Order: sequence, then C-alpha cells, then structure tokens
Amino acid sequence: MAKQRVFVVDDDETIRESLKAYFEEAGFEVATAGDGDTALAMASTFQPDIVILDLVLPQMDGLDVLKELRRAGNVPIIAVTGRSDEVDRVLGLEMGADDYVTKPFSRRELLARVKAVLRRMALVPGPDDQQSLNMPGLYVSRVSREVRLNDQRIELTPKEFDLLWYLASNRNKVFTREQLLAQVWAYQEFFGDERTVDQHVKRLRRKIEVEGSPFRITTIWGVGYKFEATDLGVPI
Repeated sequence: MAKQRVFVVDDDETIRESLKAYFEEAGFEVATAGDGDTALAMASTFQPDIVILDLVLPQMDGLDVLKELRRAGNVPIIAVTGRSDEVDRVLGLEMGADDYVTKPFSRRELLARVKAVLRRMALVPGPDDQQSLNMPGLYVSRVSREVRLNDQRIELTPKEFDLLWYLASNRNKVFTREQLLAQVWAYQEFFGDERTVDQHVKRLRRKIEVEGSPFRITTIWGVGYKFEATDLGVPI
C-alpha cells in the first residue's frame, strides 16, 4: 500500500527536518521546501495528499503560495502562522486553508490534525449510506464530491465540501461549533479553534447563498449553525 504524502513548506530548516523525521517515523512519505517558488515547482511533481504551509516565506509570500495551490487543485492545506498573526490566520482560512496551527506547535498535535484531515478525505460512503442530496437549486454528490448550484458546478475545498455535506444532510438541525469540529474536522484528540468553523461557514455562504436561494446556513446566536432549506416557503 502506497504511503500517504505530506509536503512541508517552511523557511526554517530545523522545523522542516524535524517534521520530516517525525512524519516519516509515523509512516508517511515526506517532501520539504524552504520557499514558495520551490514549493510550487515541487507540488506538481510530488503530488502530496496534504500540505503543511508556513504563511511567512521568503521571496514568494505564503498566502500567494496558498492561492496558487488552491488554483491548481483541492489538496488539503494546513496553514502555519505565528501566534500573533491573527490577520494571516483569517486570510489563510479565507483563501481556502482547511485548518491552521500556530507556532510554536506540538508535533504530536500537528500529526493528529493531519491524520484527522486525511481520515475524512478517505471516507468512502458504503452502499447503505446516503449518496447524494437533491434539493431545489442544489445537488451534492458524496461519491464524486460534486456540487451543483442551479445546474452550475461550483468548486469547494475539501473541508468546505465536508461541512456542506454534514450540515445539508442534517438540515434544520442546530450544531455547535464544538460538534462541527468533532464531526467535520474529526478532532477528537485535542480542541480545535472555533474560528476555523466560522471562516468556513463564511466561505460556504459566499459560494452557495445566492439571491432567491431556497437554502441558507443560519447562525443561531450563542449556539452554532444550521442548514435551512425551503420549497415554496415550506421548510423541507
């Protein structure tokens, strides 16, 4: 069985080598890059299953690297930021990072996050599982991970798709941010940041909520979120 591939992009050689050794010991194939230009050149040939991307890089900014990786495909990306870089964290999530960690971070925690992301990506619906969602103006296929809005295909990041599927397949049910982190991000070994959920909901809303749309993701203040769908004004 082929090893899953982790691509570490960080300008700190000590961090690169430490993560490379740690993830290889955990059974992964690992490649590293120290700057954005090298990272983009290597990504197309290495074809990683997940990218760990420092947002502060020499030459080409990490946010620009994130943008290019997103333009090229939907590989899961975990952004790495400095503890005080609130703006970078938000921008990273806004631009499509699936999650982020802050420096200094625990290698064990990072490994848990990587495994959680890859575990969700590897889930294949069984014959008894629901395969698709069909509602007015929206079609979601769990098998092909295809989303169509008014018959037009829309592109979602892996985590955006997982979040949409979970909320839409449980429509009209309210979920706390903690529940969404556990169910969508599969975080069981540690507590994820609730702002990750908020930013993904914000991105989803921009992509699927259009004027006259019969569905929306509603904020339940002080609790969390729910997916609401209506047909001719009647909840479905």
